[in-house]
Amino acid sequence: MTTVATSSALKADSVVLGGGCFWCLDAAYQLLPGVTHITCGYAGGTKANPTYEEVCTETTGHAEVVKIDYDSKKVSLNDILSYFWHVHNPTQVGGQGNDMGDQYRSIILYTNEDQKKTAEKSKADIAKQFDAPITTEIIPLKHFWAAEDYHQDYFTKHPNQGYCSVVIRPKIDKLKHMLSGQK
Repeated sequence: MTTVATSSALKADSVVLGGGCFWCLDAAYQLLPGVTHITCGYAGGTKANPTYEEVCTETTGHAEVVKIDYDSKKVSLNDILSYFWHVHNPTQVGGQGNDMGDQYRSIILYTNEDQKKTAEKSKADIAKQFDAPITTEIIPLKHFWAAEDYHQDYFTKHPNQGYCSVVIRPKIDKLKHMLSGQK
């Protein structure tokens, strides 16, 4: 059964981000030191307790997102957001790569004013590095709805599945290279 966490129930050291398929974000953030847990889910829309199938209809307003729990002694919110800009294309409208639809939009959902300010500053800073405008929404988190169990840790459980092999694995290899300090 899908669980619900309101913004007040989220730990202070959590952030909710969307940038394409949540399987990609889940796999990408598992690489980042200091991240302690990732939950795939849905947020940013109006439908209570949405299913994956409902979100895919683009009638719920929700995006596929990940709730990232992290140890702020090891990684800062600013570090998590800096990584976010490398994990997806924040200038693409209507999806990410071949994943098209509103549910794949770039979005940061904040739970307090400090998160909002950090997100806005991070977006303004990264905008200087792109010719195209950053399309990432920054909005308050009203509810986070955990996705169905089969979506959790998908890449680790299904590394040879077609989408994982063709889309996620190359992205993960690129991020591993980046994180190792090589360019």
